[in-house]
Amino acid sequence: MPTRRSVLSSSLAALGALPVLVVSARAEGMVHEVTIQGFAFVPARISLAPGDSVVFTNRDLAPHTVTAESGAFDSGRLGMGQSVRMTFPAAGSYPYFCAIHPRMRGAIQVR
Repeated sequence: MPTRRSVLSSSLAALGALPVLVVSARAEGMVHEVTIQGFAFVPARISLAPGDSVVFTNRDLAPHTVTAESGAFDSGRLGMGQSVRMTFPAAGSYPYFCAIHPRMRGAIQVR
């Protein structure tokens, strides 16, 4: 019959045989908000750090999109109260518009 000491020793030996997991935690970027209201993006221009995200929320009755001029991203149609979150990992300038109402424009600068 195993003694308490031998069970403890066996358990510790088994734990020592497990590989060590090293986790590198990367802080998440900040989350910024752009409201779509009155047929405008508010604010229309924002600056972010690489890795930051933007949540676009439609407060208008009409549907809108958030579409990059370059084609790099497109939210699809956002109905009233719907949101989309986009993360911008790389530095650059990202002008965008509403594909339904092309006069609605905004820009994101990632530095």
